[in-house]
Amino acid sequence: MTTLQRPQINPLPPITWEKLPDDFQLPDEPVESNLQPLLASALRESLELAGLIVESMLIASNFGLCATVGDKTIVKAPDWVYVPSVQSLPVGEIRRSYTPHLEGDIPAIVIEFVSETEGGEYSINPHYPYGKWYFYEKILQVPVYVIFHPKTAELDVYRLVSGKYEQQLADENNRYWIEEINLFLGIWPGKKAEMTVSWLRWWDQSGNLLLWGSELLARERYRAEQAELKLEQEQVLRQQLAQKLRELGIDPETL
Repeated sequence: MTTLQRPQINPLPPITWEKLPDDFQLPDEPVESNLQPLLASALRESLELAGLIVESMLIASNFGLCATVGDKTIVKAPDWVYVPSVQSLPVGEIRRSYTPHLEGDIPAIVIEFVSETEGGEYSINPHYPYGKWYFYEKILQVPVYVIFHPKTAELDVYRLVSGKYEQQLADENNRYWIEEINLFLGIWPGKKAEMTVSWLRWWDQSGNLLLWGSELLARERYRAEQAELKLEQEQVLRQQLAQKLRELGIDPETL
């Protein structure tokens, strides 16, 4: 395992967990490409179709995670985040941000997609407004930080060990076991939404790929076609048998 080299830094100011002020202007940065939202939605889609999402979870993309460091409100919006359990909101209220501890669990998994213009996914800047790596590691203390390079199909998975991120090694299938969600995470090259690229996918403990909706439909269509073919073959065999019985002078209707 490897760890990122860090400069000597002063201790953090006190960290508190406060509701984001209603007048706080959230970052409104556009995504770098149309692939990024597709990558994020594909990760959620397979979880939902596998029945692995419950109401108490928070799974979101480009969504603000908040902390107050000293007198500064810090907000980072990862490309994908998974929080195991959050407090429910009153009916009709929409969550515009999330403050760990105050509103529920700390995020268990944060994923960033590296864009064409590097956006600080590896930044350990220890000063306001803080780098993403530093924010997830030191301030939020997210157990698993994933950085995916869609263009080069490289995947880095880091796990928080004694307060520092250490790089996790892939298994023999080049996948990473993420115990926080009880699934493997890996890269799958293929086509979705008319885009043939490298996607992030989930596999279960037995190595079965969690399918997207289009794949489930294709599987059911194949099963239906196979069932229909089998029925047609059985009908042909029955007809052939009946014909042979008639040739032997036996009425198959009497059997």
